[in-house]
Amino acid sequence: MANRDMSLIHWHDVPAAAGLLTRVPVQVNTDLAIQRGPLAAWAYPIVGLKIAVAMVVLGLCAGWVGIAPPIAAGLMLALSVILTGAMHDDGLADSADGLWGGWDKAKRLEIMKDSRNGAYGVLALVLSVIIRWAALTAIVQTDHWIAALIAVAMLSRAAMVALMTGLPNARDNGLSQSVGRPKPVTAWLAIGVATLGAFFALGLTAGSLLIVAGITASLWAGIAHRKIGGQTGDILGATQQLTEIALLITLSAIL
Repeated sequence: MANRDMSLIHWHDVPAAAGLLTRVPVQVNTDLAIQRGPLAAWAYPIVGLKIAVAMVVLGLCAGWVGIAPPIAAGLMLALSVILTGAMHDDGLADSADGLWGGWDKAKRLEIMKDSRNGAYGVLALVLSVIIRWAALTAIVQTDHWIAALIAVAMLSRAAMVALMTGLPNARDNGLSQSVGRPKPVTAWLAIGVATLGAFFALGLTAGSLLIVAGITASLWAGIAHRKIGGQTGDILGATQQLTEIALLITLSAIL
């Protein structure tokens, strides 16, 4: 039983990942989830796929009743925030406040742990919402918007796993430290799942998205490593947001 539970893939990993990354009520075997820990990270792109499907359903319903694309895009964006509990948005805000509001590692980590948002965090949230809404508005008016949402949701979650693996924990406690660091094989599995999903959805266009996602995640990893020496849960949440923004911008330009 123990060997099976520590295998590369387990059926329970998807609900465990959903329980961590969303606010959707799911039945999770807590003991097994704790035992497997970072091994379940390969399923993060699957959770992204489920969120994308929910957004697609809402978008189709909005189009069916004649809601204008800008409003439909806003509703889909709001749904994604509700489903995730704004966890990734909060990570972006805290990261912006901490990384640019503190003068050394200790102060930056202290600011990131503070639940209050400063000017950097508020501006990061405002700009993130505006850019994502504008890009999504352009994308939903194309013939490939469903495929685009699926590819973006999966690839942006795979980027989180890559940083979890590639960067050490910046602090000795917190969400990221409690989950643990995945092994490289888990990260590659997550990337592989997301890549397959993106290519299945968008074909060769997915190649451009892989490059953009890789560059975005790498640049963000470099900033986090230089400023706080690694990653935290906030850094990982910001990774998802920044990668999503970069991919949406790319798709709004090429679709």
